[in-house]
Amino acid sequence: MRGKRNSVEKPKDFKKAMLNFMIILKPYRLLIIIAIILAFIGSIFSIIGPDKIKEITNIITVGLRGNLNLNKIKKIALFLITIYLIGTICNYLEHFIMATITNRFSKKLRNDISDKINKLPLKYFDSTPYGDILSRVTNDVDSMSQAIHQSIGTLVNSMTLLIGSVFMMFYTNWILALTAIISSLFGFLFMIIILSKSQKYFLAFQKELGKLNGHIEETYTGHSVVKVYNGKDLEIEEFDRINNNMFTSSIKAHFFSGLMNPIMSFIGNFGYVCVCVIGAYLAIKGTISFGVIVAFILYARLFTQPLSQIAQVATSLQSAGAASERVFEFLETKEMPSEDSQVKYLDKSKVKGEIEFKNVKFGYNPNKLIIKDFSAKVKPGDKIAIVGPTGAGKTTLVNLLMKFYDLNDGDILIDGVSIKELTRENIHDLFIMVLQDTWVFEGTIKENVIYNTKKVSFERVKEVTKTVGLNHVIKSLSKGYETILSDNESLSAGEKQLLTIARGMLKDAPFLILDEATSSVDTRTEELVSQAMDKLTVGRTSFIIAHRLSTIKNANLILVLNEGNIVEQGTHEELLKKNGFYAKLYNSQFESIKEENK
Repeated sequence: MRGKRNSVEKPKDFKKAMLNFMIILKPYRLLIIIAIILAFIGSIFSIIGPDKIKEITNIITVGLRGNLNLNKIKKIALFLITIYLIGTICNYLEHFIMATITNRFSKKLRNDISDKINKLPLKYFDSTPYGDILSRVTNDVDSMSQAIHQSIGTLVNSMTLLIGSVFMMFYTNWILALTAIISSLFGFLFMIIILSKSQKYFLAFQKELGKLNGHIEETYTGHSVVKVYNGKDLEIEEFDRINNNMFTSSIKAHFFSGLMNPIMSFIGNFGYVCVCVIGAYLAIKGTISFGVIVAFILYARLFTQPLSQIAQVATSLQSAGAASERVFEFLETKEMPSEDSQVKYLDKSKVKGEIEFKNVKFGYNPNKLIIKDFSAKVKPGDKIAIVGPTGAGKTTLVNLLMKFYDLNDGDILIDGVSIKELTRENIHDLFIMVLQDTWVFEGTIKENVIYNTKKVSFERVKEVTKTVGLNHVIKSLSKGYETILSDNESLSAGEKQLLTIARGMLKDAPFLILDEATSSVDTRTEELVSQAMDKLTVGRTSFIIAHRLSTIKNANLILVLNEGNIVEQGTHEELLKKNGFYAKLYNSQFESIKEENK
């Protein structure tokens, strides 16, 4: 999130984004055609109106001389009321259809994004701020939806009015028609220039909005850290920097687009003046009637009004184009390799629990390997502890085992079957995983414990929460197991960890991964959790990543990692006798305790 101010660049993929924009609208083409027809009919009736008003004006002009035909005026007035009423109904139906299309479009696009999220590799989320992704799902999709709702009908209406009014003007009087059109050509010229200048700033605004959402999300997540380290001024400074960039892009974009309406308004008024002057001259000469001047004033309005509407649509489409570029950039992000060719399947009820790492090599950057040449064989039911300093590759090893990342080289076998031949979903189904970072969603205690586990009785839920020592905490809450976790009813960090451990205990799987599962609990709770973990590991092949070496004394095998390689392996007692790397790690943790015992 930190960095230098980004310069505004002209979008390179705008045309491609707009093409994708049109492709995704293809399923709604029938509804769009109906909406276009309705908008066209409504516009045609609007064009007919001034010609009939001209007739009324001419009749009244004759009537002022002593012969007023009221019956004809009534018929024309009734005709006008009818066509304007039909036009109103058509416009309403067109807006209703476009609202339907907009909502369906937004729903489909968000479903596509949700589906895409599940297909993206973990690497993408490690390198992209969550706030930026959320901004694409919410703000950018909304911008596109609003553009669809406002633009298509308005554009059709405007183009119909523009073409129809030009035809009717030439049909009525070609001199006044040329006067009105020539006086409005300047508006077109300015509109083209403005559109070419403002698009890049709309794109920059959408990007800065994504950065701002990302900054707010990460600052809110680490709010307590910001407070503890008095980082308020630093975060405000960063917020102001992004906000100023966003302000600059926004003000430039809206400055250029905002010029359209006043320019078109001026051109429209200028056209009225020209029509009135030339029309008065022609009326004096007796070339045209007074009704023609009145009709032309209305036609001039019908001619300039679409220009203003087209300018507004252009602004809306620019914002939508910038948003669509970001959305489709996300949708076109490289996905995880397809697993259609993976035909092998391991039934978790039949898996023995044997895992073998064979010359595993991996690096988040292919040029810098973290795990250089890792080999190990784990027997069914073994309790394997993985220890080592920060950055040694402990969590990375588990990520590879779960197939969150693909190996650079080597292989991992589960019961003799390569994970390359198994789907990720199948592999995930074989593991119970309790992570260092707890995840609790807004819902009841019971719902959080059961999460995605099928056919679980309430008695079983109470059994596992009691096993991990969470039962007394739940009883102290206002509604027990039906308590909804929220700001008013929340758990401590340690209690959340116990809840996630209970969640893991409900899942019946042959493998267990504990990634710093006791890192957020105190010493007394750690003892309870350790006892619960001992029960959980029975009959399962377990991998325990731990910094607290006291929690893995009873492991069948301890793998000591350093710089991506196993430097030592053995039981706790064997490794202490070697007085090597593990002994130094262990003694450094308990040096103060030993001093007290002396």
